[in-house]
Amino acid sequence: MGLYTVGYGFALSFATWNGFTPNWTWVGLDNYADLLWRSPVYAPRVRHAALNTLWVMIASPALTVAVSFPLAVLLNRVRRLQSVLRSVYFLPYVTSGVAVFFAWQYILQPDGAINYLLDSVGLGSLSQPQGWLGNPSTAMPTMIAVTVWGHVPVAMLLYLTGLQGIDRSVLEAAELDGAGWWRTNASVIWPLVRPITAIVMLLNLRESLQGFQTFLVMTNGGPGDHTNVLGLEAYRLAFLKNLAPTLGLASALGWILFAAALVLALINLRALRSKT
Repeated sequence: MGLYTVGYGFALSFATWNGFTPNWTWVGLDNYADLLWRSPVYAPRVRHAALNTLWVMIASPALTVAVSFPLAVLLNRVRRLQSVLRSVYFLPYVTSGVAVFFAWQYILQPDGAINYLLDSVGLGSLSQPQGWLGNPSTAMPTMIAVTVWGHVPVAMLLYLTGLQGIDRSVLEAAELDGAGWWRTNASVIWPLVRPITAIVMLLNLRESLQGFQTFLVMTNGGPGDHTNVLGLEAYRLAFLKNLAPTLGLASALGWILFAAALVLALINLRALRSKT
């Protein structure tokens, strides 16, 4: 069944079909050409979504590593209540995604908690009268921040597992050599957890490239198309074009995303092997 579904979707990427008529119309590579450069309707939207996706792919993995590694280092030094704190940090990952996204929407509204907090501490000039998701200038950075918030728990636990597996004699040797806390983490611990960093980066890149649920629930690509990403564009082509024959385009875009994810995985694997 799985192979049939994959084969069916791949064949559909070379055809046009609206999901209702009994027959497909075979078009060859036209769907791919229309998405990438030929169509004045679809190609500009795909390019714009690709640029938004690129921003997410750059910012989300980098910020996830920047937040989760120091958090894991600090949590690893805690001796009391470590299991409790670990559960608290992991809570965003196990909480129902849709419920969390709606909660974020409420917090980010014009009369939401973030604007209220800024006003209460005298930083009202930073508040967003349109809401953080309604302002084109802040919508994408806000969505990236929410995405990172959801990715940090898994990354933090991966780093924590790696930190707890480091031989204590290595750290003791660094201390005997006079390395302080910062130098030990930067020059000893960080290189030792490099494989974990590669895994965290790969997971975040894949999710940034193919994931779209957060954007669908919170902004649906708005305002305008400022938060439209490739995964969301594929969803729109598949389900939001009424009876237009765009399922083939959606399938073609899905396969383009799959090819990009595969290339990224191979590059990441090669880079990881070259450093070990």
